[in-house]
Amino acid sequence: MTTNNTGPIRLTDGAHTALRPATAARITGGFWATRRRTNAEVSIPQGPAKLEEAGNLANLRAAAGGKGAFTGDFQFQDSDVHKWLEAASWQLADSPENSQLASHISELTTLLAAAQDADGYLQTYYQVARPELRWQELGWGHELYCAGHLFQAAVAHHRATGRRELLDVAEWFAAHIDATFGKEKAIDGVCGHPEIETALVELYRETGERRWLDLAAYFVDRRGHGVLSAGVDRGHDRDMGQAYWQDHTPVREADTVEGHAVRQLYLLAGATDLVAETGDPELRAALERMWDAMVATKTYVTGGVGSRHEGEAFGDPFELPPDRAYAETCAAISSVQWSWRMALLTGEAKYSDLVERTLFNGFLSGVGLDGDSWLYVNPLQVREEYADRGGDQTARRTPWFRCACCPPNVMRLLASLPHYVASGDGEGMQLHQYATGVYAAGEGVVRVETAYPWDGRITVTVEEAPADRDWSLSLRIPSWCTQFKASAPDGSAPTEAGDGWLRMRRRWSAGDTLTLDLDLSPRLTRPDPRVDAVRGCVAVERGPLVHCLEGVDQQPGVRLDDVTLPYGSDLAVAQDPELLGGVAVVTADGRRRSDGSGVRLTAVPYYAWANREEGAMRVWIPEE
Repeated sequence: MTTNNTGPIRLTDGAHTALRPATAARITGGFWATRRRTNAEVSIPQGPAKLEEAGNLANLRAAAGGKGAFTGDFQFQDSDVHKWLEAASWQLADSPENSQLASHISELTTLLAAAQDADGYLQTYYQVARPELRWQELGWGHELYCAGHLFQAAVAHHRATGRRELLDVAEWFAAHIDATFGKEKAIDGVCGHPEIETALVELYRETGERRWLDLAAYFVDRRGHGVLSAGVDRGHDRDMGQAYWQDHTPVREADTVEGHAVRQLYLLAGATDLVAETGDPELRAALERMWDAMVATKTYVTGGVGSRHEGEAFGDPFELPPDRAYAETCAAISSVQWSWRMALLTGEAKYSDLVERTLFNGFLSGVGLDGDSWLYVNPLQVREEYADRGGDQTARRTPWFRCACCPPNVMRLLASLPHYVASGDGEGMQLHQYATGVYAAGEGVVRVETAYPWDGRITVTVEEAPADRDWSLSLRIPSWCTQFKASAPDGSAPTEAGDGWLRMRRRWSAGDTLTLDLDLSPRLTRPDPRVDAVRGCVAVERGPLVHCLEGVDQQPGVRLDDVTLPYGSDLAVAQDPELLGGVAVVTADGRRRSDGSGVRLTAVPYYAWANREEGAMRVWIPEE
């Protein structure tokens, strides 16, 4: 198996991490292969046409040719192009024979190079519409945010193809930024929307240019000192407060996550990348306590984050209303990116537990089963008389958005998903997520076969392992799992260390297998009683999946705001291969609150909601 890491994280040799991402990874079958196939065949191919229709590509042509007006409602329209290019590049690495995809990538790369100014600057709004305001609207301008997404696209393109055209564009722009930003330089400040921090670290990893790492460190440490002001631009005429963009407290001193959820988590992903390369203990301690606070007090059962529509923000601790949940799809993506980096940094299984919960629920709900319809926000309850807000914040699936950050973000995560599955260290390999495929890490190669999440059996076959010494194969035991069985080739039992990992250390031979059976019995989950909005309710879960009630699945005349679930209700499971692409359905005997009569309740996986007729939905069910 080729051992060239074409994933989004490639640590340097001197990185201060417990684990290193897989050197090669392919998902070949099962649940995630199906979703990635839809991404490859439907979602990603529609990108260029969507970007053309929305005016993103016209803006680049205007910047390249000096003619034409800026199209679109946001200064950061370019970022959608960059995210699509990153997604397309990861997909091309997975399917290099796709000549049409390669052609689209080449065309957009050429267009970006032509649009770039002679000094390296590249953002079409400030090139075409308001050149006099370049670097003058740091709060809302998103110039560094767009640059970050460009850098990540360039890294992906270089890793996928070995070609430098887009990487040259990125380095030229990075050099311009480095010459402009810093203490005793023209601008001593930060961007209102973090993103460039993680991108600069990866650009450093790809090129070996130390100044990109130093620039990332500058941006991380400069934030939190009140250097941003709201300013006035299109649609923003008031100050959201310094916490909105994490400029109220230095990262090193922060105790919890606050403000705009996507901004916060992109910043923390970048800070984690910085710690991975520098070993900074103070910054690492801050990241660990912020993650713990987020999970304990500001995360939905779906893994979604961001409880307020106002400012797309985290709310107060335990402020997690289901019907008013914002839980932006991009926030789920940034949570996955941050938690995966924390898993590599520390080696602790709890971070991959949250990755799993978020991937299967809060993230995956953001894209329709058809790969062509999307949710920007992901509420946990929609009422029968739901008043549609319309626009990007609707709870109805839509083919695209005015602010189209989420669709290409989903595309890039699904395209790079194999590289979130496995890691390695000096002792062996760790499997963090369970997906049928082949993975190389820690000087070994394994093949995984599983029908997860519908079936709890995971069979891992060793294809390559060191022949001259013992080697460890470690499988994560999800935090939701209370019972499991494991069997090794010679009948010996793997070691459960009590830290979320099941470890088997031995001299392995090609063909040896380790089988893990996770109990997927459905369960009722009760919220922390401090979450006032759902106190006295339960959620139905099975394995990594959160389930929900949809009106379309219930008996005629049943209203979801009228049902309860008696305490201790038995839950039954049935696999329905014809429903929603094939899902396991959980049923239980509930009651109508209005008259006390019994009613059979049917719950489907939350990720699959809103793919049929419009109607009510709820995750949390009142418990009698």
